[in-house]
Amino acid sequence: MTRPRKALISLTDTPYYHITSRCVRRAFLCGVDHYSGRNYEHRRQWIVDRIRLLSSLFAIDVCAYAVMSNHYHLVLKLCPAQMDDLDDDQIMERWCALFRGPLLVQRYRSGEPLSAPEKLTVSDITRVWRGKLANISWFMRCLNQTIARQANLEDKCTGKFWECRFSSQALKTEEALLSCMAYVDLNPIRAGMADSPETSEHTSIQERINPVFNLKQAVESQTQTNDLPDFKTKLKPLLHFEGSATNNHQQGIPYAFRDYLELVGWTGRFTRQDKRGVIGTDLPPILERLRISPEQWHINTTQFEAIHARRFNRITPNLDTG
Repeated sequence: MTRPRKALISLTDTPYYHITSRCVRRAFLCGVDHYSGRNYEHRRQWIVDRIRLLSSLFAIDVCAYAVMSNHYHLVLKLCPAQMDDLDDDQIMERWCALFRGPLLVQRYRSGEPLSAPEKLTVSDITRVWRGKLANISWFMRCLNQTIARQANLEDKCTGKFWECRFSSQALKTEEALLSCMAYVDLNPIRAGMADSPETSEHTSIQERINPVFNLKQAVESQTQTNDLPDFKTKLKPLLHFEGSATNNHQQGIPYAFRDYLELVGWTGRFTRQDKRGVIGTDLPPILERLRISPEQWHINTTQFEAIHARRFNRITPNLDTG
C-alpha cells in the first residue's frame, strides 16, 4: 500500500535516500532502442545536466547517480540547513529560475513599491518556497517533468515519458549508504555498458575521477523548454568525501574517497563473471573497518534493490506549481 510522503522521508531517521525512476513501459527511451533502431543516447546527458543544476538550486546534495537506458538511480542527501543562510531574495531567485512565480512576486523583484500587506504576502510565499527547495518530491518533479517535455518535444508527441511514481528508499546505516552508492556507480558495468568505473558514462564515479562539468552547456540544454534561462546560482559539486566517520556532525560522506574508489574498483572486478579467478581474497580496508564479509558485500552490491524490495516505497510528487 502506498504510504504518505511524510512517513517515507524523515530527517530524524536519515538524510540519505536512494531514488529510482523508470521510463514508461520500461522502453528504451533514454538509450538505444534496439527494436526501432533509434538512438536516444543524448537524453542521458540531459538527465545528468538537470540533476546537477537542480542540486545547485535545492538544499539537496548528490552522493551518486547513474543514468541507464531506461531508468536512473540517485543517492541524495537532504540538507535543509543550506536554506538557512539564504535571505528571501536569494530564495526567490532560486525558485524563479524554475517557475515564474505569482504576479505579486514579479512586481517585488522588478523593484515596484508594495504596500505593507503585499510585502507580508511575499514573505509568506517565500517561506513556502524555502521549504519546497528542501523537498525531494519537488526536486523530482522539477527533474522528471522537464525531461519529459524535452523528450516529447523532440518526438513530436504527447503523453507519459516516466512512470507516474518514483521509488524512494531510506539509507539508515553506513553499510546501506556505502553499498547503495557502489551499487549505483557499478550499474553500467553490471549491465555490460562499460568495462571500468572511469569509462562508465553518465555516472557519478566517472565525474569524481574526472571532474569536468560544462555549466554553460548544461544550462543551454534546458532552453528547449524555456527553463533555467537565468541560472545564476553557483554550481554545487557532488557531495564530498570527508575521510572517515567521527562523532561530530558531518556534512560530507563519512568515508575517504581513496578507500571508496578502491572498493568500487575491487567490487567491479569481483562481480564480473570473466574476472572471478583474478581477484585476490584481501578485503579493502573500508570493509574490514565496517566488518562486512566479501560474501555479504557481493550480495549488497549486486542485489541491492532485490534484497530491499519490501522496503521500497512509491512516491507520487505533488504536482501543483506553487
